[in-house]
Amino acid sequence: MDKNEIARHANELNALSHEEDGVEYWLARDIMEHMGYSKWENFAKAVQRAKDACANSGQQVEAHFRDTTRNAATVNGGTRVIGDVKLTRYACYLVAQNGDPRKEEVALLQSYFAVQTRTAELLEQRMGEISRLAGREALAVEEKQLSKLSYERGVDERGFGIIRSHGDQALFGRSTQAMKNRLGVPKNRPLADRLHPINVTAKQLATQMTNLNIEQKDLHGTSQIGNEHVGNNRSVRNALVEQGIVPEDLPAQEDIRKIERRVRKDERRVEGTGFKAVESEMPDD
Repeated sequence: MDKNEIARHANELNALSHEEDGVEYWLARDIMEHMGYSKWENFAKAVQRAKDACANSGQQVEAHFRDTTRNAATVNGGTRVIGDVKLTRYACYLVAQNGDPRKEEVALLQSYFAVQTRTAELLEQRMGEISRLAGREALAVEEKQLSKLSYERGVDERGFGIIRSHGDQALFGRSTQAMKNRLGVPKNRPLADRLHPINVTAKQLATQMTNLNIEQKDLHGTSQIGNEHVGNNRSVRNALVEQGIVPEDLPAQEDIRKIERRVRKDERRVEGTGFKAVESEMPDD
């Protein structure tokens, strides 16, 4: 998605916004299609999940989600009353979080509702950050599964360290510590926190392949699982090199923890702006 397309989407979302007592809000049915939903019944479930997330964050649900009604045209030219929900910026952000942030449309919505200055350049930057966070989380999930499967199949802590280390050696052509030194990663921090997104995806794919084959091939022990993991990392490396991409030569990225803090700061900023009146005090639509 280029800057022109990002700007177009941002302008469309700008046009859909409303204001009530100084609070900016959007109607759920207006942003539904931007989330890839075609049926209100399905989107309403995503809104409910967002309400649950709002409550879990310690925020008052009523301050960010307001049930309302609106008139809709019928096929015979008449009108009927349908239900809708007024969503503050924070509510919209939570709804967007229920989508897959690796999809550009969802990352754009998260970015749009997280930042106040909605320039195409800033949205593009934030989309990249959200995609990085999603990719890092996907890798963490696969590595956790690898750990679980390995320990269940006779691998101890030392053996698991060997499996991971040999996997990195196969992918990068050098040890984990050598890659940390190259990218400026502190000894006690995960290498993946500063890896280029392509390398994070490469590690995630190789680990996912290993997890699948551990069960399909019924592998046990450090040797069998380690050989499988090395082979998968080597295969991924070869595929990248064939396309002219050398994993160890990709540049270091900003520490993922800094991005997490920045995203969380944005969340806290938008949390604080909500509807002030209770539902019964809201003006009729």
